[in-house]
Amino acid sequence: MPEVSTTDVSMTERDELLTPGEVAAMFRVTPKTVTRWAEAGKLPVVRTLGGHRRFPAAAVREVRAALEAGTV
Repeated sequence: MPEVSTTDVSMTERDELLTPGEVAAMFRVTPKTVTRWAEAGKLPVVRTLGGHRRFPAAAVREVRAALEAGTV
């Protein structure tokens, strides 16, 4: 999985954010695994005011496409 920095992702008001559970369903892993990937810098993450993790949908789709294409 590629290393991604949270500064690599620009956010706009229209960007869709996914929960760890939604990302986990896309990758067929547990939400805890998604959290570990975020902590390791493998997925870009945004923190809400309440401290919850949210993932930019476009960035998650890019990582998933790279994995499926075998370029990672």
